[in-house]
Amino acid sequence: MITALIIDARFARYGVNKAARRPNSSRISATVADTTFLDAESLPLIAVVLMSHTAHIPSHRKPRRSASKMALRAGVAGGVLSTIAVAGAAAPANADPVHETTVEMPTLTDAAAAKPASTVSTAAEATQQIAFEYDRQARQEAAAETAMKDAKKAKAEADRKAEAEKKAAEAREKAEKKAAEERASRSSDRSDLSSYSSSSASSSKSTATGSAAAVIAFARAQVGDAYVLGSTGPNAWDCSGLTQAAFRTIGVDLPRVSQSQSTFGKQVGLNNLQPGDILYWGGAGSAYHVGIYVGGGNFVGAQNSGTGVVERPLSYDPPTGAVRVL
Repeated sequence: MITALIIDARFARYGVNKAARRPNSSRISATVADTTFLDAESLPLIAVVLMSHTAHIPSHRKPRRSASKMALRAGVAGGVLSTIAVAGAAAPANADPVHETTVEMPTLTDAAAAKPASTVSTAAEATQQIAFEYDRQARQEAAAETAMKDAKKAKAEADRKAEAEKKAAEAREKAEKKAAEERASRSSDRSDLSSYSSSSASSSKSTATGSAAAVIAFARAQVGDAYVLGSTGPNAWDCSGLTQAAFRTIGVDLPRVSQSQSTFGKQVGLNNLQPGDILYWGGAGSAYHVGIYVGGGNFVGAQNSGTGVVERPLSYDPPTGAVRVL
C-alpha cells in the first residue's frame, strides 16, 4: 500500500491559522504525484513541502527578516515537522514504517548575533594598532636616515674647512720662509757692499779719473734737485733722466728708460764695481730704477719725490746688478 503525505506549503509556512486557505486537494494531489518518487515495493511516499508557485519571481519574494524572527519561524516549522512525524507513527499497523530524521534548527540569540560584530571590532582595532606601529617605525627610520645624511654633510664640511685651513697654514709658512730668505739675502748683500765700500772708499775717489770723473762730478752737482717723474733737468729729474744727462756730458748717448739702460754695456758683479758704473734695481731688461756708482761705496741717484737727488751708501738700498759703459 502506498501512503502519501500531502502537505500544503503555505499551510506549513504560515501555521494553523492559514488552514482556511488550503487549495483544492485534487490539484495538490496531482502535483505531488508528478513531483515525488514512488517506490515499486509499496514503500511510503516521502513527504514533500511545496513552494509557492510565484516564488521564482523576485518581485513576489518576501523581504529578509531579522535574526530573531527567522529563529521564531524556524521553530514553528520544526513544530510542524514534528506533528507530521507523530501522524506517521499513528498510521495503520500493516503499513510499512516511515523512516524519519529530525533535524534541529539552530536559533540565533542576541548574544550570538552580537558576537561577530564584537570579533570584527576587535580585529579592526588590532589592524589599526599594527598600522600605527608600522607608521611609527617608518617615521623613526626616516628620522634616522635624515640624521645620518646631516651628519655626513657636517663631516664633509668640517673636512673641507680643515683642508682649507691646512693649505692656508702651508701657504703662510711658505711665504714666511721666502720672506726670511729674502731678508737674509738682502742682509748679506748689505754686508758685502758695506765691506766693499769700506775697503775701497779711499781708492775709489782717487781713481775716478777721465770720463768717469766727469760723469760723477755732474751727478754730484745735481744732489738736492727735485725728483719729478719724466723730467730730464735742469732742476728736476727722474732716475734714468739723470744718468742719461750725466753720460751725455762725455758724449755717451744712453737709452731714455731704466729697462734699456740696465742692458746697455757689460754686466759686472756688485763685488767688482768701478766709479762710473750704472747700478740698476730689478731684473736686467726689466729694471725699475737706476743710479751711478761714484766710488767709496756710495751712489748718486734721483730716488723719489720725497728725497729728490741724493748720494747714499750702497747698503741704504742694495742694487740688483750693474753694467759698465766706460
